[in-house]
This record gives sequence, C-alpha cells and structure tokens, in this order.
Amino acid sequence: MAVSLRLGRQGVLYGLRLSQFSKCSWPRQTCQDRVRYFFQSPWVLGVSPLKVQMPALSPTMEEGNIVKWLKKEGESVEAGDALCEIETDKAVVTMESNDDGVLAKILMEEGSRNVRLGTLIALMVEDGQDWKQVEIPPLDAASPAAAPSASDAGAASTLTPAAPSPSPLPKPVTSGPLRLSPAARHILDTHGIDPKLATPTGPRGLITKEDALNLLKKSPTPRTAPGTITTAAPSPAPTPKLPPPPPGSRPNIPPVSIPGKPGAPGSFTEIPATNVRRVIAQRLTESKTTIPHAYASIDCDMAAVMKLRKDLAKDQIKVSVNDFIIKAAAVTLREMPEVNVTWSGDGPHPLDSIHISVAVATDRGLITPIIRDAASKGVQEISASAKVLAQKARDGKLLPEEYQGGSFSISNLGMFGITGFSAVINPPQACILAVGTSRTELRLNEDDQMLHKQQLMTVTLSSDGRLVDDELASRFLDKFRANLEQPQRMALA
Repeated sequence: MAVSLRLGRQGVLYGLRLSQFSKCSWPRQTCQDRVRYFFQSPWVLGVSPLKVQMPALSPTMEEGNIVKWLKKEGESVEAGDALCEIETDKAVVTMESNDDGVLAKILMEEGSRNVRLGTLIALMVEDGQDWKQVEIPPLDAASPAAAPSASDAGAASTLTPAAPSPSPLPKPVTSGPLRLSPAARHILDTHGIDPKLATPTGPRGLITKEDALNLLKKSPTPRTAPGTITTAAPSPAPTPKLPPPPPGSRPNIPPVSIPGKPGAPGSFTEIPATNVRRVIAQRLTESKTTIPHAYASIDCDMAAVMKLRKDLAKDQIKVSVNDFIIKAAAVTLREMPEVNVTWSGDGPHPLDSIHISVAVATDRGLITPIIRDAASKGVQEISASAKVLAQKARDGKLLPEEYQGGSFSISNLGMFGITGFSAVINPPQACILAVGTSRTELRLNEDDQMLHKQQLMTVTLSSDGRLVDDELASRFLDKFRANLEQPQRMALA
C-alpha cells in the first residue's frame, strides 16, 4: 500500500515537470522557425535557377562550341528569343530560350569548346526575382564540362580545388611477356620509363599509347632512356651545351615548335580539330569501312547545255552547269526510283521524295545542303536555291532541315580543273555523283566519218553495292547522260 502511494506521488510530480518544460519550449520552437525561415530565404541560399543546358541541335551532335552570346546577364528573355550561337558538327545554329525570365549567369563564356551535351551553360531566374542572388550549383554538378576558354582560366583557379598530388607509381608487373604498341614503346623508351610500371588496358594485355601517357603523367621525373649512358648533375647548375647530333640521327625528344617561328626539324604544331572536321572524319571512316563502294564513269557531251546557257544569258537568266547536273540527276532518279534508296539496319529503304545534296566547301569543312524536290523544280529555281544555300553554308547559318535528309549527293570539282575523281558515299545514301571539268576533244563522227570537236565532261558514280549493282549503275549513268545531253528532254520527263 505504501509502495503504491509512493509511485503515484512520483507520477504526479513527473507530470507537472513535463508540463512546465513544454511551456518553456514553445517560445524556443517559434524562434527556431524564425531561424529556419531566415536560412531558407533567398538572401542566404539564393534564388532557385532555371537551368540552361547544351542542347542537341543535330542528330549526330555530341558536343558543341559557344560562338557568341546574344543576351547579356541581367537582360530579360522571352520564350523563343535567341540566347546564343552554337557551333555544332554541321553549322553554327542559334539556340532559342524555352522559358521566360532573366538571364542571371553565363557559365560557359564565348569561345568555350567541346561542351558536351547536357552541360550547364547558363542560369536564368523567373521574372520578378533578383537575378544577382541566383544560386550557382557546384561545378562538379554542372555535368560533363568542356575545356575552359582562355577567359575562364583566371576564374577557374579560384573556384576549383587544388589538384591532388600525383598518385604513387604502380608496382611493376612481372607476370607474362610485355606487349606494347609502337607508339607506347616509343614514348616509354624516349622518357626512360620501365614498361613494367604501365597498366595495360588494350586487348590481351597490350600497353597502348594512352597507358604510356597516363604513366608519364604519374612519373615524377623522366629517367635516362635505356641504351644511353649519362651522368646525373649533382646540382641544378646549368649543364654544358651538348654537341649537335650527327647528321641523319633522330633526336630522343622532338623539339617544341614556337608559334610564329619556323619549326626545327622533327617539330610539329598541333591544330585542334573543329566539331565539323571530327564528324567528317568519323563519317568518312564509317563510309569506307562499312559500305562496299563500286565505281562507274561515263563521258557526257555538254554542247547542248553550253548553247542553252548562252541563250538564257541573253534573256538575263544566269544558270550554271551544276544547276543542269542537279536537274538531270533528279529527273533520272524519278525515272529510276530503284536508285533512290537508302540503307537501314533492316535493308533497302525506298524514298518517296527526291532531295539532292550538293557538296559545298567551307572554311569549317565540307557540308551538303539539300535542294528539296529538285525533280519538280526548274533549272532557274534550282539555281536560286543553290546560291542561297551555298552562301548560308559558307556563313555557317544552315538550319538542320537544310542539310539533313538528302537522298542523292553531287560533288563537283570541275571549277578546280579536276578532270575526274571518285567521291565517298554519304551514308545512309546509296550513291554520290562526282563531276569533273569539261574539256574539248576531237571525236570521229560515225555518220560522216569526220572529226568533230566535242565538249566532254566525265562523271563518276560511286554506288553502294548492297543497293545498286553494276548493271543498275550503268543504266542510271546512261539515262543521266541522255537527260543532260538533251536538256529539253528533262522538261518533258
């Protein structure tokens, strides 16, 4: 009985203390809410941004270069406004904004190169928010970053953490014979590094060039190349000038070239490849390694075309020989739809439209703008379209729909005096027509057995053997020649 009374008394006292504690803690909770509200305010955490990322402006685009920003920080932006100009793998394309707001921060300055898709390039805020208080995400969270531009070099030194100390060299690998690529062997022998320290990543334990370069970065100081005996200098005093190597000998380390000065023998200057050049190299390699090329050539008499051009020039209608070639190729494709095909993963894919891709040489590389529905256009209309597209290609202002989706390509080097050549097929197309210059030749006329001058032009058709066999390619060239030698036939076809 006494024990139960004692426990009840302790319970009452505990309840009173708990109620007093909760009364005292209520003001604390209000204070904590105010502190939490302060730290969550824009003055502390910043304004939540609208992220602007590097978009895919072409189907084959993997990275791009920032050419020019068309908006400045603090300027208002509406959906559809041009934000910046981006150099893709094909041309310079204007990037438009998807949101309304204010451009708060430009993260990738003009001149930034090799910016990967999805990389954060700028930040925006909504209308009415303080753009100066925008919250900038960490650099490592901005996605795969591109190579920083020269203007970003100073800022990057204050934002990025210090580089970690080089990791210790790996232990030598002694099991099994060493297999080195020629480039890796040359790098390791030049810098006197033990090949056993490299970690092979190539097939069947092959030490590649990248493995050798990674090992060279980890190596604190290069050792003497094997096969040469030199004495190490006891102090950092300047070493005496060595005699020049004998004529015909190859230096261990090639000299470094200096911009603006003639390079020494064995030196070179690295020129960074543009996105267009890299894509061209990739597409050409893909074409020559995956497409069985077949070639066929034919000579066309250009007398009728030359005469028609002079007659049109009298009426102030200026068209080029290449315009007639485009028209003849389009009409021939309409007459022979079995050539107007592309190759897909499942096999041949017949096309309903005839879009002619015309190769145009630019400072950035070769690009093929498209004359759409060329078979249904006149020569004068084809000429006007070709001039506009060629100028836009040289200025880098082609839109994606102006160079994507061609069904047949034409490459003309006649203006450079090339008599004939073979072009590389532009996948997934089936054919490309290479056009040379026109030349005057004497030919025997079978009717009167007399020699006559002829204005001949050689064209070479490169065809995909999986789609267009030799017999079909020969019939195509024969009909193309008939259309070109009789321009009035193209109007009736």
